[in-house]
This record gives sequence, C-alpha cells and structure tokens, in this order.
Amino acid sequence: MSVINYFVPLHPIMVLNYIWIGFFVVAFVIALVKLVVMGDFDVFPAMMDSTFSSSKTAFEISLGLTGVLSLWMGVMKVGEKGGVVNVLARLLSPVFCKLFPDIPKGHPVTGSIFMNIAANMLGLDNAATPLGLKAMEQMQELNKEKETASNPMIMFLVLNTSGLTLIPVSIMVYRAQMGAAQPTDIFIPILLATFFSTLAGVIITSLFQRINLLNRTMLLTLGGACLAVSGIIWGFSQLDGDSMNKVSTTVANILLMSIITGFIVAGVRKKVNVYEAFIEGAKDGFTTAVRIIPYLVAILVAIGVFRASGAMDMLIGGISNGVAALGVDAQWVDAMPTALMKPLSGSGARGMMVDAMTTYGADSFVGRLSCVFQGSTDTTFYILAVYFGSVGIKNTRHAVSCGLLADLAGIIAAIAICYMFFA
Repeated sequence: MSVINYFVPLHPIMVLNYIWIGFFVVAFVIALVKLVVMGDFDVFPAMMDSTFSSSKTAFEISLGLTGVLSLWMGVMKVGEKGGVVNVLARLLSPVFCKLFPDIPKGHPVTGSIFMNIAANMLGLDNAATPLGLKAMEQMQELNKEKETASNPMIMFLVLNTSGLTLIPVSIMVYRAQMGAAQPTDIFIPILLATFFSTLAGVIITSLFQRINLLNRTMLLTLGGACLAVSGIIWGFSQLDGDSMNKVSTTVANILLMSIITGFIVAGVRKKVNVYEAFIEGAKDGFTTAVRIIPYLVAILVAIGVFRASGAMDMLIGGISNGVAALGVDAQWVDAMPTALMKPLSGSGARGMMVDAMTTYGADSFVGRLSCVFQGSTDTTFYILAVYFGSVGIKNTRHAVSCGLLADLAGIIAAIAICYMFFA
C-alpha cells in the first residue's frame, strides 16, 4: 500500500515516459530479430517510413482540428457565461448532499464540487480543473488527517475519473477529421458507457464508505437514470442495424443542435454578448489545437514504429487468439490499446484512438469502439496525481481501487454497447 500511496503523484508522467521508451526499444529489438533471424530487410525501412508518415499525419490532424474545435469551444464558452454550469450545479445539489455526508451543510466546498462536476459534464476542462483544485483545497481544510485522503475527497475523485460527460466534443471532432461519415454516431453509445462507468464508481465507493444509497433522493435519481438508460437500450434493441444507426445519429444531432441553440438562448437571457463570448472561446479552441501538436506527434510516431516493426500485430494477435480459443468473438481486442492507455494518459489514449481509426477506418467497428473507450472513462492516474498532489495527500486509501473498477465497468459497458450498435 505504501508504494502506491507515494508513487501515485509521479505515476502518470513516469508511466507514459516508460511506455513511450518501451515502444521504440521493443520495436527495435523485434525488428533486429526479424532482420538477423528471418532475413527481413524491409522492416527497418518500414519503421523509418512510419516516423515520417506518422508525424505528417499528426500535424494534419491537429491542423484540421482547429476549425471544429474553435467552433465547439466557442459554443461552450457561451454556455458557461450564460449560466448553464450554475443551473446544472443547482440540479445536482440534492444528490451530492447524499454522496458527501461528511461535508457540513452549507460549506463553500459544496459549490466548488457542483461546479466542477457540472463543468466536466459539459466538457469544459479549462473551467473544471481550477474548480476541482479549489474543491480539494477546501476539503483538505475539513480533513483531520492531512496526508490521508478523506471520504469526500475519494468520492469526488471517483466522480471525476469515471468520466461522466454529456458532450464528447473532442472525440466527435477527431472522427470528423478522420473522415467518419457521421462523426456523431458514437454520441449515444458514449453517453451510455460513461453512465455505467459513473454508476459503478458511485456504488463501489459508497460500499467502501458505507454510504446509504437506499434513500428517497438517491433511489429516485439513480433509479430514474437506470430506467431511462434501460429504456434507451430496449428501444434501440428493437431496431435493425441500419435503423439503429439512423435513429441514433438523428437523435444525437438533434440533441447537439438543441444544446447549441439552448446555450445561445441562455446567453441572451443573461444579457451576455454572445458573439464576443463565442470569439473568446474559439480563440481557446485554436490554441488548444496548436498545443496538442507535439503530444500527438510523439505518441503517433511511437505507435507507428511499434506497429511497423510487427510488435503491435504480435501483441494483438496473441490476445485475439487467446480470446478466440475461449469461443468468444475477438474483434474488440484490436481497440483495447485505447482502453488500456486511458487510465494512464489522455494524450496516449488519444493517440491510440487515432491510430485505430487510421488503421481500421473511422467507421469500422474497431475505430468506433476505440472512440467509445476514449469517452467512457477518464485518465484515472493523472487525475489522482494532480488533485491529491495539489494538497499533499500520500495515503490514497481506496481511491485507486474504486477508480480502476469504475474504468473496468466502463470498458465492459463500451464493448457490449458497441456490439449492440455497430457489430
């Protein structure tokens, strides 16, 4: 336990560093074996070609993201200034009071928690992180053991790591850039998968902390949400594949257009200069697209070399054969690198998702599943490191276990839902 407790704050950076180095070292060793033992003279040229093509692809993707990302960041800024985050916070208030029983009623931290979760649900990462850090500072003031995570801290972290997001903007933007026929067709599958991840995280953490979920507020909230999700799944299960795709895409587009219009109306009601707010957010979108270029280049080149050496095929092939030997369909295995990378690194998982869409096609089962994996959970270790590290927490207690179990629930849900929608 002590190793985990002291290691977590450095974990995301160090692990991604080792993984990145590992891609190149493993690829080089396998390529060398192929050359010496099998006489494969094409493997090293293929690896070098992949470095150029992958870096070019990374730049082209980032460049193509600027327009759509600017659009959505502008829309989100309008919603933020229009008070949408505040409205969500008020709606979530009764539920969160039950999930954080150790926080005194009326304490200022309640507002920070509500605002953080609401901002996360809308995909407002730039607003969510400062609010989250503020919430951790306020919870640390209530914490009697300053180096040990309190129950409210852990519940708060699990709600963040489970990745509940209503609008997966960045994933839809990547799908559009990668040539998907309907970039929004993963909207409802992601919504369902992230719901199961969050639900599992809340239940598991509540069991650890002995929080009673069998009260009127929680039963109405969780029960109502489960009924709604069950209704959606049942309704779509009555449709054939083509109809399911059409209905899902249509509903997703209606919802997204309603959100855009609703945000604008909210801004008008608040007497916000909607145009200026949009421009302000759009500028952030442009800088975000430029900022991710080096990260995307780094991870896509490493994956490209790993794949060109044949190491990726060996890894996926081995897992696929093992799964197939059990009599289970194994096409989901090709998307697993995204799921395995997501708890460790958002940029690493994003690179895996882009690689899956590049290799198999944006509209392939693997391409879509990798997108749903990307949207169903969040970067567990990164969030734990940043939030716990900001207040000097060393003993994380059950935070890691609860976060990873929520991730596992999201992965399982994503596979099942994608087979329902896209197989």
